[in-house]
Amino acid sequence: MRSLGIEGAWILEPKVFPDDRGSFHEWFRGTDFGEATGHEMSLAQANCSVSRRGVLRGVHFADTPPGQAKYVTCVRGAVLDVVVDLRVGSPSFGRWEAARLDEDTRHALYLSEGLGHAFMALTDDATVIYLCSTGYAPEREHGVHPLDADLAIEWPQGIEPLLSPKDAEAPSLAEARRTGLLPEYEACRAHYERLRAGGRPLGD
Repeated sequence: MRSLGIEGAWILEPKVFPDDRGSFHEWFRGTDFGEATGHEMSLAQANCSVSRRGVLRGVHFADTPPGQAKYVTCVRGAVLDVVVDLRVGSPSFGRWEAARLDEDTRHALYLSEGLGHAFMALTDDATVIYLCSTGYAPEREHGVHPLDADLAIEWPQGIEPLLSPKDAEAPSLAEARRTGLLPEYEACRAHYERLRAGGRPLGD
């Protein structure tokens, strides 16, 4: 796993073994994950999302602790996957990193608790699967508008973004910060340390 430019985000670029029957690759290895993050991946839920071209989901995040870490890959079609640092006080607060996930390279992306996640479908039937460290809890789930000018995420040109009503009504980064929705960097770091020490995260 290779670290991205935001603390707590990594990308896996696996070796794919193709032959005349198809292909094989390892999209998750616990040992490699542990070496990169310093802790095991806690699995509470696995999701599958299918989107038509132009669908834009996010930027989603959860209260931390316990937050919700995600390990994401695209098994059909292609998406532009984006990680946003929403942790107030982080040296990279407000920054984002993007990676193309598709059925050819089979790359996967991991984002720690407290980071925001979004993606845009680049093809029809773009199928994204992701492992989650905690289950869905609507009272702890939040969003920041993915087209917020302050974030200035460079979504692909020539594709009209299609947002859900909930995402279209999400606050800007500044609004989310002003109303206290965003996670605090120090609380997130303390959470990561508990995970590395093998303790149960708060909120579980």
